[in-house]
Amino acid sequence: MHERRPNPRKNRDVFLNIPYDNRFRRLYIAYISGLIHLGLKPRATIEIPGSRNRIEKIIELIRSCAFSIHDLSRVELDIHKPRTPRFNMPFELGLAVAFDSENRQESFPAAQSQPRSDYFVFESVNRRFEKSLSDLKGLDAYIHDGTVAGVMRELCNAFVRQAIDEQVSVLEMMKTYREVSKLADEIQRRSRANSLFEASVFKQLNFAAFVAAGIPSKR
Repeated sequence: MHERRPNPRKNRDVFLNIPYDNRFRRLYIAYISGLIHLGLKPRATIEIPGSRNRIEKIIELIRSCAFSIHDLSRVELDIHKPRTPRFNMPFELGLAVAFDSENRQESFPAAQSQPRSDYFVFESVNRRFEKSLSDLKGLDAYIHDGTVAGVMRELCNAFVRQAIDEQVSVLEMMKTYREVSKLADEIQRRSRANSLFEASVFKQLNFAAFVAAGIPSKR
């Protein structure tokens, strides 16, 4: 593998708005591995401890990130009664849209001085986003087809200008994913976590991806 260049951009944080359940496990690891391979830093609400001020902390986290990804592929009803759709992802997308809109207001110089937060919508089914969230009609969704390779492909498309290395390929990103995926169960076991969707596991998955991608990082 060729040497990875350091990235001069300071804020490489990406707010990752995805479902937290075992059905999404592969894509969860794919997002982490792919973003880090591109030289970006995944951030997620699982880093936030539960508290009465949780919503304020979520807003603060979104505002602190240069970019955000919102995966709306799980709009279907869940299998448990009462059967309901997943609203957290579109809700947090709304927060990101509001922040982005605030930054674009020319009448608010203070807001203009803040770094712009770019948001990206990811989906698994083509043209479903236009139906499920028509208020954002005209915004192109990145269709990953519900596959790991699809996530890697669409991450490259979304962050083509932000990648630290123009030579990064989906094949290389898949290698990073496979390495991290092999370690996931052991990381969860050593952390004594109930699932991969816990703060300590998330941090270690990030570190494992840094190592697998050949990017120097502090733990």
